Amino acid sequence: MAKTKQARKYAVMKRLISLKDARIKGKEREKKKRNKADPQNMKIRELPQASSAMFFQYNTQLGPPYHVLVDTNFINFSIKNKLDIMQSMMDCLYAKCTPYITDCVMAEIEKLGSKYRIALRMAKDPRFERLTCIHKGTYADDCIVQRITQHKCYIVATCDKDLRRRIRKIPGVPIMFIQSHRYSIERMPDAFGAPTT
Repeated sequence: MAKTKQARKYAVMKRLISLKDARIKGKEREKKKRNKADPQNMKIRELPQASSAMFFQYNTQLGPPYHVLVDTNFINFSIKNKLDIMQSMMDCLYAKCTPYITDCVMAEIEKLGSKYRIALRMAKDPRFERLTCIHKGTYADDCIVQRITQHKCYIVATCDKDLRRRIRKIPGVPIMFIQSHRYSIERMPDAFGAPTT
C-alpha cells in the first residue's frame, strides 16, 4: 500500500500553556521581574594599572640598543652550543645589544660550583651590565619576573621552560632562546635576524 503524501505545514508554532491553566502553580503564574542593579551594591573591580609603554600588545619601549636580561641556563646553553653571546645577539636582532645580569643570577652561577666556572667567567665579562637586587632571597626566576613587570624595557634571554611560561603571561616582554644552534626570539615584531619557525 502506498503512503499518502502529507502537506507540509508552514509557520507552525509550539502550543503554549496559558498562564490561567490549572496545571501552573500560583508562584509560577506571576511574571518574573528582572532585578535592576543597585548602584550602592555594585562591586568595584581592582585591576593593575596598564603600563604606559604598551600600545595594545606592542611595547613602545623596545628599541636599539636592546637591553637583554640573561638567565643562568642561557649562559650554560650558549657555552654548550659554542655561541658567543654578544655576537649571536647582534645576529639575531640586527642591532646593538647590552646584556644585563642580576645579582641573583650571578649568585646562582656561583652556587653551581667549579663545573660552571666558564659560565661564571663569561658572566663577569665587563660588557655585561650588573643590576643590583634589593629583595630578599636569591631565586633568579622570581627576580627576573619582578623586574620585567616593573620595567618593560627588557628582553629576557632564557632556555627555562617554566620561566618562559611565566613570562608569556606578562604582555609586551619578548623572550630570547636557543633554537637549532642559534638565538631565536618570540613576541618581537622587529626581529628580522631571528630564524622563522
